[in-house]
Amino acid sequence: MSANPLATVLFVDDEERILRSLKMLFRGRYNVLTTSSGSEAVAIAKRQPVHVIVSDQRMPEMLGVEVLRHVREASPQTMRLLLTGYSDLQAIVASVNEGEIFRFIEKPWDPGYLHDVVEQAAQIALQEFALPQLPSPAVIASSAVQPLPHAGAKLLVLDEDPATWRLVRELVPETLEVLHAGNVEQALQILGEHEITLVIAELRHQKDDIPGTLKILKSFNPHVLTIVVTQLRDSRSLIELINQGQIYRFLPKPISRELLRRSIAAALEHYLQLRSTPILLKRHVVEASKTDTGSLSSRLLDYWRRVRDNARTRA
Repeated sequence: MSANPLATVLFVDDEERILRSLKMLFRGRYNVLTTSSGSEAVAIAKRQPVHVIVSDQRMPEMLGVEVLRHVREASPQTMRLLLTGYSDLQAIVASVNEGEIFRFIEKPWDPGYLHDVVEQAAQIALQEFALPQLPSPAVIASSAVQPLPHAGAKLLVLDEDPATWRLVRELVPETLEVLHAGNVEQALQILGEHEITLVIAELRHQKDDIPGTLKILKSFNPHVLTIVVTQLRDSRSLIELINQGQIYRFLPKPISRELLRRSIAAALEHYLQLRSTPILLKRHVVEASKTDTGSLSSRLLDYWRRVRDNARTRA
């Protein structure tokens, strides 16, 4: 199914042959624009609606993550995809923290997969562009009918090391409740009993599959935002967490106090936007996991339902 009305898709790559291939692949389906210049891509997004931008990472003038960051600032509704043949960790982290990308796509791409992702992104963007101008977090925060979530927000720290919980507790106001879980079972118990705004999770665990848990959590509850704090340096795991878990931020350990504080503040602001404009939740739709999480998914879902049922019974 093609986008209707016609969405504008902008491809950015310094290789002309790549741009020609992409234009041929998508011609007739969208209003296709191409450029080999990152700065020109940003200029295009500033002067006309661009529903989807797909940028290569390694370009001589401006890295792809920089292009997407500037486009995000100029046109927040534009859906951002990073297309690259180089899975270097720095680029992946920046694509999350700076570009807030929808999908990370590796070269050589699968035409069917690329088409599906662009189509999904285009449909989301068309709906957002059709809305009145979205209010900024500052405008929402100043509204009497939309109070800041800080007073009632609840954060969950999922980490075997209680030092992470203590650090988060020190950094956020006392009006925020910060809960701690040392394993997945404890986390699910908390999630079943509390409305959690933000999960801060360490990927490493002696027994539990934390990445798999975060992916399933996002598919069940797209409004829950996730900040990953970890010593793990696995590019493949991080790419999967972008596409299948829509993590909001990735912070390496040892944790920078100021970076964590700003990341939490940004997540709370973003949560406020999601609550005010529910259509934005579509940006957090995840793709199906390519690894076998069936047993984990069913176990977690069953446990979660039981916890929810018990909570309703007690109420």
